[in-house]
Amino acid sequence: MTSRASTVTSKANGDKPAVGDDAAAKSHDFFWTYTEEPHRTRRLAIIKAHPEITKLCGPEPLTKWVVLGVVTLQVVLACLLRSTPFWSLKFWGVAYVFGATANQNLFLAIHEISHNLAFKSPRLNRLIAIFANLPIGIPYSASFRPYHLTHHKSLGVDGLDTDLPTALEAVFLNSILGKAFFCTFQIFFYALRPMAVYRIPLTQIHLLNVIVQVAFDAALIYFASPNAYLYLLVSSFLAGSLHPLAGHFIAEHYVYETVTPSQKQPDNRIPIPETFSYYGPLNFFTYNVGLHNEHHDFPAVPWTRLHAVRDMAPEFYDSLPRHESWVYAIWRFILDPNVGMTCRVKRKEGGRLVGGAVNWKDSEIQA
Repeated sequence: MTSRASTVTSKANGDKPAVGDDAAAKSHDFFWTYTEEPHRTRRLAIIKAHPEITKLCGPEPLTKWVVLGVVTLQVVLACLLRSTPFWSLKFWGVAYVFGATANQNLFLAIHEISHNLAFKSPRLNRLIAIFANLPIGIPYSASFRPYHLTHHKSLGVDGLDTDLPTALEAVFLNSILGKAFFCTFQIFFYALRPMAVYRIPLTQIHLLNVIVQVAFDAALIYFASPNAYLYLLVSSFLAGSLHPLAGHFIAEHYVYETVTPSQKQPDNRIPIPETFSYYGPLNFFTYNVGLHNEHHDFPAVPWTRLHAVRDMAPEFYDSLPRHESWVYAIWRFILDPNVGMTCRVKRKEGGRLVGGAVNWKDSEIQA
């Protein structure tokens, strides 16, 4: 991060935020805030100052060709490794260097497509997301979209934003070993956590996602080998493990640095930064997901134009804390005792759920 600063926190018991409170800094609670999430406010301010920025919104035709190329690459590599021993250095080396990079790219292609930024047609966006899902090995693109859009509409809202660690994770994983375990297996946390928070209703697109994925997996196993399918699964696991590109999962919203008194707002509140950008070279492989403040401010702007958002409104972004390295973000998250699972901003109210949900208990009663 770019700077050290005072700690600003609000305890879950309703205490007023304190500035420079060392005890609060070491609290095993999340950062609780009672203000609106910052992106809507900043988006309106930017549009007022730079109305031309709205012209950046809309689909990016290049996305479908990148998806096609990466899916093809992964299928070819899987077939080439069909006879390679699973526990060989070659198998895991290719999976780490090429497979994990490719599948992280596809994770973020699905992220991009969830905002309808590949085609104008919502239906075509759902279909290409299912296609991008193929090398990941497990169907998830249809479920990802409503959870992710809720994350945007309900940033930090406890019980709605499934990007937030649960209280159980905070209790058991907020240590060096626990954080190392989380970083190694975080792909499973991101896959399973949403279902533990709330369940979305299944739709025809979910069914299609499952049918297409199972058919692809079966065909790959039949015409290539089980090892070819395992290569895709290992690639997905490594993409969300101790891999440089996986640093974006942690870097985007975990609070490494807080704000200085000079950033105090007119009403004497000091906002806690909730989103952090990264402007380094790894954005080339990840649809510019590092420009995360810009993405949350303007989710309708595609990856190829996010740098233009920052260029048009530098006065809104240049002073924000940011990451210089995703690798260092992982390293520090694990080893720094002041950074951990509870370093997330939470709010109890606000936002809205996208796509509807079914309560687990209600569904059990109905069953």
